Amino acid sequence: MAGEVILLDTSILIDYFRKKNKRNSEFFQLVETKKYFFAVSAITEYEVYMGATHDQKSFWDLLFSNMRILEFNSQCAKEAVRIQKNLKQNNMMIAIPDLLIGATAKNNGLKIATKNTDHFRRITGLSIHE
Repeated sequence: MAGEVILLDTSILIDYFRKKNKRNSEFFQLVETKKYFFAVSAITEYEVYMGATHDQKSFWDLLFSNMRILEFNSQCAKEAVRIQKNLKQNNMMIAIPDLLIGATAKNNGLKIATKNTDHFRRITGLSIHE
């Protein structure tokens, strides 16, 4: 579907940043299809900037300026609670940042692109781009 928005998980962006040959990254391949628009959760923005050095900040500023940053709002929080209760009940907990990013994707009705499919597959009803 042309013009579909995909939420990018932190793992996709870090993989892109670390690859010497950017063409070998999943993010580059998604961009090349010209089928998608990209968004990230404010949680991903936080994770990236927390790990970035001062010298890396301009790289991330430019990348984020070309995509939509989705805020973690009250509806996302309520979705995160539903997800966490379900995961806890099934003894399948995941890292809190992944939980919040997944809740943002679900709340906005978006597929998520991630290198961490093991965690995100545990979230019932979350569509993962494969």
